[in-house]
This record gives sequence, C-alpha cells and structure tokens, in this order.
Amino acid sequence: MVATQDSARQARCIIEAELRARAAYAEPGRHYHDQRHLDDCLAQLDTLHDLSDRDRLLLSWAILWHDAVYEPRRRDNEERSAELAHREMVACGVPQQDAAEVARLIRLTQSHKADSSDRLGALMVSIDLSILGADPDRYRAYVQGVRREYAHVPDAMWQAGRSELLKRFLAADPLYPDPGYRERLEAQARGNMQEELSSLGEG
Repeated sequence: MVATQDSARQARCIIEAELRARAAYAEPGRHYHDQRHLDDCLAQLDTLHDLSDRDRLLLSWAILWHDAVYEPRRRDNEERSAELAHREMVACGVPQQDAAEVARLIRLTQSHKADSSDRLGALMVSIDLSILGADPDRYRAYVQGVRREYAHVPDAMWQAGRSELLKRFLAADPLYPDPGYRERLEAQARGNMQEELSSLGEG
C-alpha cells in the first residue's frame, strides 16, 4: 500500500513538473520557441517506433525541457534548461541516472553535435534541427519567428550573427547526426540555409 501511495505521489509530482515546463513555452516574446515548436518535436518522437519505453520517456522529457528556459539576451539557455530539468526530475524521485541523461540530451542542443553512435543524442539534435529541412514557406516562417524573438538586435548585428550561424550549420558534415533525418531532410535544409544566406548578402 505504501509503495502504491509513493508511486502515485511521484506520478503527480512529474505531471505537475511537466505542466510547469509546458507553461514556459507560452511565455510572452516567444515566436518560434513556443508550444508549436514543442508539440512538433514531440509529434516527431511519436513517429519513432523502434525505441524502448525508457528511451522514449527520456527523450520526451528532454524535448519537453529543452527550451523551457529561453531568454534571447542570454547565452546559457540550454544549460539553465538542463539544470531545471535535472532539478525537477530529482525532486520527483526520478533515478539520478535518468535525470542526468535528460540533462545531457538537453545540453547537446547547444552545440547541435552528437556522435552517430549516440542514438538518443543523435535523435535529440536531429529533432531540434528538423525545422531547417522544412518546406521553404515553413522555413521562412521559422526565420521570421526567431527574428521577432531577437527584435532587440539591430539589423546589421542580426545579419552578421545569423550569417555566422548558417555558415556553421552548412559546414557541419553531416548536419543531422541521425541517419534517418539525414536522408529525409539534409538536402532540403542545406538548400534553405543557402538561400537565406544569399538573402543576407553572404551567398
């Protein structure tokens, strides 16, 4: 009976933590890193049918918290999101090993690099970058959304910073560490980014 009560308390704790994380994506000023982005990433996870229950749960938590902290004026959002997720997981009694893995997956979204042998890491990075391989109209909407999030940055600084980011992504080989994402999206992503780079006068 005690074990059942403990399990119920843990389940409630996790649900409440998940709701807090989801609410963060509705904060004012989010025009791309919002609930639509979160839902899109989680929907992609639902299409992956060869994951164990544990791996699916860890990825779902990592996706849920990966942009929970998002302040465009700061450069440590991924680290702070990872720390928040770890803190929430531990507080709810999630095993330390699992909480650490969730935090590790979130931190990968800062460099957007993962070894192909790191299945969960490769999927995490590839899912987060999937927007780059969207159709051109959706890609342009993503760029416009991010620009609105960085409205405080003058045009010249935005263009320079965005160009640097695009060049870094274009230099990645491969861009998508997961083979499935690479096959489906890499060519489109490179085309989208090259077109945007040209529009910034860098093509």
